[in-house]
Amino acid sequence: MTTTISRLYDNYSDAQGAVTRLEGAGVPHSDISIVANNSDNWYSPSSGKVDRDRDGVDDRAEGAGTGAGIGAGLGGAAGLLAGLGLLAIPGLGPVVAAGWLAATAVGAAAGAATGGIVGALTEAGVAKEDASRYAEGVRRGGTLVTARVPDQDRARLDALLNERAVNLQERSAAWQKAGWNDFDAASPPLSPEDLGRERQLYGTGTRR
Repeated sequence: MTTTISRLYDNYSDAQGAVTRLEGAGVPHSDISIVANNSDNWYSPSSGKVDRDRDGVDDRAEGAGTGAGIGAGLGGAAGLLAGLGLLAIPGLGPVVAAGWLAATAVGAAAGAATGGIVGALTEAGVAKEDASRYAEGVRRGGTLVTARVPDQDRARLDALLNERAVNLQERSAAWQKAGWNDFDAASPPLSPEDLGRERQLYGTGTRR
């Protein structure tokens, strides 16, 4: 038997680290999925642009200049991250995604009233309330990592996702204080300006 584990991250790079830890622990990349907001076009496959810090300079060029090798984060990725591509998911708008969850979200579940990503998560066994929170987190600029893991390995693998993960309960409580109730797939995606305000509000900065 398998179970589904998920975490939301404010930064793509944090989510990338979670994926790497899962793969290093033996989880097949076919059982991992990543969905990252791309409403501000930080990733552009047509131009080859990867600008996670949104400073207008390709991260790979910056990495070459500093010796940091940032380009390996996307262009030279292996495993799951080698399959990244652009998708449009109801309620989220453009996302950079790879893996089974993204494929489900844009497939049969895409037309569901609950929204493609919520339908895909609940179908995988995630509670409806949590699925709505995860979807809203991506809509507001975050990155979701989800994995299907054996029941007996859940505690061990779940712990690998905790580093730099968003406290979903606290974050959704803050949204509710501002008037949010539930993820609405019919809502328009946030603009780059809205995403900037969201990151400033929660202190997430521009690192991605």
